[in-house]
Amino acid sequence: MENLLSQIAKERFSKPTSQLVHFVDDDKANAILNDLDNYPHVYVLACLMDRQIKAERAWRIPYEILIEENSFEFSNYEKLNLNDLKAIFSQKNLHRFNNTMPEIFHRAVVDIRRKYDGNAANIWSDKPSSAAVVYRFLEFNGSGRKISTMAVNILARQFQIPFSDYYSIDISPDVHIIRVMKRMGLVPKNADNDMVIYKARELNPEFPGIIDFSCWEIGRKWCRPRKPICSECIVERDCSKII
Repeated sequence: MENLLSQIAKERFSKPTSQLVHFVDDDKANAILNDLDNYPHVYVLACLMDRQIKAERAWRIPYEILIEENSFEFSNYEKLNLNDLKAIFSQKNLHRFNNTMPEIFHRAVVDIRRKYDGNAANIWSDKPSSAAVVYRFLEFNGSGRKISTMAVNILARQFQIPFSDYYSIDISPDVHIIRVMKRMGLVPKNADNDMVIYKARELNPEFPGIIDFSCWEIGRKWCRPRKPICSECIVERDCSKII
């Protein structure tokens, strides 16, 4: 019998939604982040900022950098040199690491111009393999496996960007995902990130990362660190409730 978590994730993947992906609590910023036709670079830059701070704060950074300009074309990011970015990050306190993140941001802009002709959508255009797109994200300075697989997973799962396959898109373990998988009994209580990743591969080999968002949502809404709301959880009947 198929695991309920995988079943729910597959049903969601097979029924695309027209709703915007919720990245931040700001309608205009959210619209820019969702506009992959006109601002794919904003999405890529936001992905690279998403580390060791709240996701909503990280995803807002590319928008916040040009908020006074009110224009988010790639050429406007290119106009900013490293010193400009350092000043903006510091003045606005955009990140926990305001000394190092400006360089990651700046080098990403340079790489988008040099490798992708200034169009970040070329990273995922023409239906490439999932491994190729994960690798392209890994090439960005400061990116690692977690950020790269997260970025590609969102493109595939929520933006419905077509790839020739999906089996290289792993789950990106965070505190919510790990907690849910442990409490469901899918992995032991002492499981590390690698065990979580490989369990996801076992559950759905053709697209391991498909359960990522469902786990994250369950962790945020119901499977809370304290006082979980098991009676309302969508996987309640399939959960071992190891708390």
